[in-house]
Amino acid sequence: MEGKPARLSRTVLTEIIFPGDTNYHGTLFGGRVMQFIDKVATIASMRHSRKAVVTASSDSLDFLAPVKLGEAIQLEAFVTWSHRSSMEVFVRVESENLFTGEKKTTATSYLTFVALDDHGQPSPVPAVIPETDEELMLFETAEARYEARKQRKAERMSHSNVLQRVDLREDLKK
Repeated sequence: MEGKPARLSRTVLTEIIFPGDTNYHGTLFGGRVMQFIDKVATIASMRHSRKAVVTASSDSLDFLAPVKLGEAIQLEAFVTWSHRSSMEVFVRVESENLFTGEKKTTATSYLTFVALDDHGQPSPVPAVIPETDEELMLFETAEARYEARKQRKAERMSHSNVLQRVDLREDLKK
């Protein structure tokens, strides 16, 4: 399978923040940011693979600054790396004060998607070809993030048997 340049997966989503998007601080709900991130990353991974995809993991989400009511946010996503049927997607969230034009990076995130065939089974995806300095840096550091994801997953799986037996509501009964 031939590789594809990362730029072909680049996806931009712009939203304005309304009262229903905010918490009691007047800032954007973290869960709403997560929804926007998953949406734009899904589109980027589908553009790269040209297949149906599922979110396999939200690997990291760093909130760097609050987004205020009335500001616009722009999310930019692109596939940074692929491995067999999985793709790592990087998302940068930038806010803009629409009155002053001031912009700032408010969040960054990495997610992993898996491409599926017509039977819902994992399906091969093209390799990523980085072209810019940013793409190259993210590509060159992606394998380390991949190994860290595998390690976290193994740890979670080893804890799952214990966690399934724990009644998390026990404290509420006291």
